[in-house]
Amino acid sequence: MPSTPSTRPATGALIGSAIGDALGQPTEFLSSVTRIEAEFGEWRGMRLPVRYDGVAVVTDDTEMTLAVARALRQVQEAGGLGRSEVVTGALVERFGVWLDHPGIAPGNTCMQACRALRKGTPWAQATLPNSKGCGANMRVAPVALVPGLAPHQRALIAQLQSALTHGHPTALAASDLTAYAIRLLAHGTAPALLPELLISYARASVLSPPPGWGQWLGELAPQGPGYLDGGWQECIAVLERLAAAAAPGGVDPEADPCLATGEGWIAEEALATGLLCFLLFPDDPVTAVRRAACTSGDSDSIAALAGAFAGAHHGIAGWHPEWIAQVEHSAELLTLGGAWDEVA
Repeated sequence: MPSTPSTRPATGALIGSAIGDALGQPTEFLSSVTRIEAEFGEWRGMRLPVRYDGVAVVTDDTEMTLAVARALRQVQEAGGLGRSEVVTGALVERFGVWLDHPGIAPGNTCMQACRALRKGTPWAQATLPNSKGCGANMRVAPVALVPGLAPHQRALIAQLQSALTHGHPTALAASDLTAYAIRLLAHGTAPALLPELLISYARASVLSPPPGWGQWLGELAPQGPGYLDGGWQECIAVLERLAAAAAPGGVDPEADPCLATGEGWIAEEALATGLLCFLLFPDDPVTAVRRAACTSGDSDSIAALAGAFAGAHHGIAGWHPEWIAQVEHSAELLTLGGAWDEVA
């Protein structure tokens, strides 16, 4: 059954993603839960790491999420959300600006593609078609949250923002699924229903791609949306593992979630493991992001996704006020989320 929609889900998701990112930032390259706990203490007690000035610093995950959010806000105000060339132009512009301040440990794929985009290379030539790193779906939350889009438009923009840098079919599919999951949670879908709903969405997308796919994404794959079929299948496979892991008795919440659904360096695993961390603790968003930050894989991206899922479900009330104040870019994230929540 559906649950009650959260209060201010856009704000909760954007802030939650940044909190997860900041919490996972110092643990990203520590290769085991044992090593993380040796340095930061027992995972359930992890604190938001703050700098000398009291700021919890984020990584490229949040910086690129903000780039997408700024682009969409710009296009929304101009009334161009339904026009592929306008959305593409705004994203390319904002990704170019991001290059000047890429944050901590930016991904090589994003850097390489964005450099080419800023030089004026057509996006279908600038993208890395063999890359399905998580750099596309860790930044897709704003696509789920911006109001006024039809479902097919949301799917197209989610895939497009991936395609600009990560052109692999699985990157596009995982980004679409991530946005869909956040959207469902923001509208009150019960968390336990998500695995099967996402699997159904992926299967339906193989049979019926969103209308307008050729206009929006045909430059990447002139052969048509069937280009994504293998990507949808890879996502279905990991989502089936997620469904088993998230079922009652599926996994031990004290164990590393990466053992069940992957380390999150690639797109479909980041989606599944971030969502698993949320589904293990659907009523406790802080514990969910702590679990995600204490993993053997791409901890900041896994925690950023877990924070977006949890924030969409719980809204802004799910986060400690002190953490909200401390996380980098909180003022802008609150402003962006608040504007979208007010319209929604």
